[in-house]
Amino acid sequence: MNIGVNQVRSSLRQYDRASAIEYSHRWALKRNPEYYDFSNIGGDCTNFISQCIYAGSRVMNYKTDLGWYYINANNRSPSWTGVKFLYNFLLRNTSDSGPVGTSVPIQNIAPGDIIQLAFNQNAEFSHSLFVVQSGTPPSFNNILINTHTIDRQYYPLSNYRWNKIRFIKISGVIY
Repeated sequence: MNIGVNQVRSSLRQYDRASAIEYSHRWALKRNPEYYDFSNIGGDCTNFISQCIYAGSRVMNYKTDLGWYYINANNRSPSWTGVKFLYNFLLRNTSDSGPVGTSVPIQNIAPGDIIQLAFNQNAEFSHSLFVVQSGTPPSFNNILINTHTIDRQYYPLSNYRWNKIRFIKISGVIY
């Protein structure tokens, strides 16, 4: 029996934004020793974002190629550390576990959500940011983020220069 996306999204449990944000502040400028630091082999931004989301969801999805999980540096899903893979997992997750996301306009994001940036000419998304503060309504000039690779805490989104940007709201968690 196939479960429709609307059925899954209607049975979501709440994402603990406060725990995710607290985690992001604790580890924004250092590394949690429970996770490998990918800074020198492609970047640690999405690994850090996944850790933050996990702190707010407390559940992983262990499907081999299509899931979202981290056991160790050599046993993790592509979506745990890959920008486009995390995006695809969050927006397509209709399985039995894990966080669920929705692509939204900037006005709909809140602390605990994600921003992804594309810097290059072909607009391939390559950097993930974790929203820790925003104004009402959120705008490019009032959003602050935490991230890794080049470690940032309470860093203004407006200080970045990008070719493309997308916003991902964490809608909830499937348990």
